[in-house]
Amino acid sequence: MTTEVWPTAEELAAVIAQRITDKVAEVQREGRTPAIVLTGGTIAIDAYEQISGGDVDWTDVDFYWGDERFVPAGDADRNDQQAKDAFLDRLGVPADRIHAMPAADGGLAIGEAADQYAAELPSEPFDLVLLGVGPDGHIASLFPGHPQVHETKRLAVEVLDSPKPPPERISLTYPALRNAQSVWLIVAGEGKAEAVARAHADGTIEDTPASGVQGLAETVWLVDVPASALIVRR
Repeated sequence: MTTEVWPTAEELAAVIAQRITDKVAEVQREGRTPAIVLTGGTIAIDAYEQISGGDVDWTDVDFYWGDERFVPAGDADRNDQQAKDAFLDRLGVPADRIHAMPAADGGLAIGEAADQYAAELPSEPFDLVLLGVGPDGHIASLFPGHPQVHETKRLAVEVLDSPKPPPERISLTYPALRNAQSVWLIVAGEGKAEAVARAHADGTIEDTPASGVQGLAETVWLVDVPASALIVRR
């Protein structure tokens, strides 16, 4: 695990945008179609908005999501809609490369929707999983003290009682999130400092789910100065 600290959230977002582009270009140079898991959140959207064309074929990238609010398709609260608005539509990513989680108006019960999404995931490791971290230390929709953090078989699960509204969500589990060459945890703001410090010290998946995810090749924390403020004190 490595941790990189950037002075401001603005600089951090620019770095994330460039590194996503570089990662996609690297995989495409290997002759493969990159598989990227996107996250939501302010810093992620700020980064997505700065992604430009670069030396990348954005029509040949498969995009997935770590979690999603179980609300109707096109709802502004959905992570997939926010990503489309921020960069996917702008860069011309075709619909068949956007692997959105099922929506609440799609005709499936939430448990069925989670299982359907799990069946859509690639068998090979993701090239990159992006994860935000909540003030409580949650990642995706794996929340402290919730049973989903202990799931070892299902790759995607329903969440019926999220402490953040809306209560119903779908989330990838650790078996899916850990099946990635690179995991980047992107965090900004002093409100996240306690959670970041716990994840770097004595946090467990029960109290700090962010402490339980690692990439097969690398795990990188990309944080700004306020989010890193308590690391050295622990």
